[in-house]
Amino acid sequence: MLEGDAHLAFHRLTRDLFEERGVYDMTFGYNLARLDLDGRHPDAGYRYAEESSTVLRAEFTPTTPFCPQSNTLTKGSFRAWNGLVDRHEYDLVRVRVHPMHHESEATNEQLAWLAERFRETGSVTHVPPDVDGSPERGGRASRGDAPF
Repeated sequence: MLEGDAHLAFHRLTRDLFEERGVYDMTFGYNLARLDLDGRHPDAGYRYAEESSTVLRAEFTPTTPFCPQSNTLTKGSFRAWNGLVDRHEYDLVRVRVHPMHHESEATNEQLAWLAERFRETGSVTHVPPDVDGSPERGGRASRGDAPF
């Protein structure tokens, strides 16, 4: 786990990067980095751990298991951290959503795909394919059709 001064420093950097890239929680109307400091949701926000000296893991815990923004917020976070990789000491910030979220499996598969593309190309502009178009997997119905 990233703790103490290292955690505080990365959190300050995160606040700046999220501000620059517009990673905002629209429910609360603030920079997503502030969620870690919101006393109404003490378990929500990002937790960090060094996977290696060049890879940081960032796990997002939403405020509820059904948070509709988790997919968008984690992808936005991934793009902010890795699109501005020259601003921190890691070659990759690997982002995941906490397993308590009802769409964590599908979201995490898409985030893994984004990380692979980033490693291959150095670009964060890729759009992941739906992992599975079925509503049970948290995917969208194909061709824009409604899932019912």
